[in-house]
Amino acid sequence: MSFVSELSGNKVLDLRAPSLTQLRKRAGAIWLRKTTLIAVDGICLGFALEIAQAYNTSSNISLFEQNNSLFILSTIAIQICLIATQGLYEAGEKRRDYSNLTKTITFSYFLLILFEYLYLQNNFFPRETFVTAWLLSIAITCSGRFMVNTAIMRLRKQNLITCPTYLICSPQDKQKAIKLLDKQNCYNIVGWKNVDLIASSKGHLSATLDDIINQGVAEVFVCSWQSIQSRMYLYWKLRNAGVILHILPIELQAVEQRLELKMIGGIPILNFMPPTITGSDFWIKRYFDFCSSALFILFTSPIYLLIALLIKFDSPGPVFYKQTRIGLHGKSFQVWKFRTMVTNADALQKELEARNETKDGILFKIKDDPRITRIGNFLRRYSLDELPQLFNVLFGEMSLVGPRPLPVRDVQKFSDHHFIRQEVLPGITGLWQISGRSDILDFEKVIDLDKTYMENWSLSLDLQIILQTITVILEKKGAY
Repeated sequence: MSFVSELSGNKVLDLRAPSLTQLRKRAGAIWLRKTTLIAVDGICLGFALEIAQAYNTSSNISLFEQNNSLFILSTIAIQICLIATQGLYEAGEKRRDYSNLTKTITFSYFLLILFEYLYLQNNFFPRETFVTAWLLSIAITCSGRFMVNTAIMRLRKQNLITCPTYLICSPQDKQKAIKLLDKQNCYNIVGWKNVDLIASSKGHLSATLDDIINQGVAEVFVCSWQSIQSRMYLYWKLRNAGVILHILPIELQAVEQRLELKMIGGIPILNFMPPTITGSDFWIKRYFDFCSSALFILFTSPIYLLIALLIKFDSPGPVFYKQTRIGLHGKSFQVWKFRTMVTNADALQKELEARNETKDGILFKIKDDPRITRIGNFLRRYSLDELPQLFNVLFGEMSLVGPRPLPVRDVQKFSDHHFIRQEVLPGITGLWQISGRSDILDFEKVIDLDKTYMENWSLSLDLQIILQTITVILEKKGAY
């Protein structure tokens, strides 16, 4: 049989041979988005030049004058090319990088004034017009971009221009992957398949590919790429169908800081870069903890005294409550709090265990706890009962930010993977506190938040958590 007849028949079995020639999925939508952004940028840049010329009567620049229009349009075209080289027309966060957009426009005006100085002798851009055009170009172009991005986000929230997406991962990674993709606000997950089933049988893989094609999926995310034995088969089938394949290392979901992607021998390598001076940020954190706690105690000592008096007048018993908690490396220490419960609260807890509302019973949380006093309810609502723990910070037993130290009763119920939170200094507040506090009833979610904090820790993250803690306290979220 001839070569032509072989191609025209049904005997083409090559893995790389597509059933038909077609555009990549959503190629039209991608180009429409890029064309829209380019058009908006061009209009905004031209509009900025016209406004600058209108406010300077000494300038003869006008987009509508034949003598100058070619130069002005060429200038706008060069600016758009510079913006494109920075990847600012790509999908995701890049097109919302207003800082880079500002730098690129500034650089284009630097090139413009350099060109005018070297080649133009008629003062084409007076100084006032140049400065005005530069500032207006930044302001109007960023505003135009913001309007386009806002419109896209609203359309995506209405599920009008989302990308049909398929997820292949293990059951334990499913919720993490869905949560991660949902944050992007552009993916519509239309199907999911257990990667273990695909790995065990090529029949399951073929059925999955049929499902992907029948649903018109545009992008596929695979979390456990190495688990799939027929990886090449999956790659070529998706490629020939015009479907984009993403390898999603879900285990790196929380690791974001100082992550670099490089290629070595054609293989992508993820590098975790330490700071130039290692260890300095941790000691800065400790100095900040000590100084902040000492100053706060000094200036708010009247508040401490007032709370102590209110507790004394409200119910009999001591002002402070101390409890043994488990801290760094499993070492026990005494946590100090303002007393918010009756004096025999610990003994009564055994009778209330049946009312525990947490999912796994590790933590002890119940609403309308009968042991809480009247003033204690107020103190807990605004987390004022935690103020004495600043002394624990001064003594080096705690930090302002970190995983919360838990009582011995809770730690005794830990599984092996829970003890990772004991490897860092415990804190007064943390991601757990700003993510719902007592509203989080699943301890595994608490562990995930603690691990996220540990893997992403930085001085700026600590500061963000402290500021958000103030907001959460004032709004009384998750406090009881």
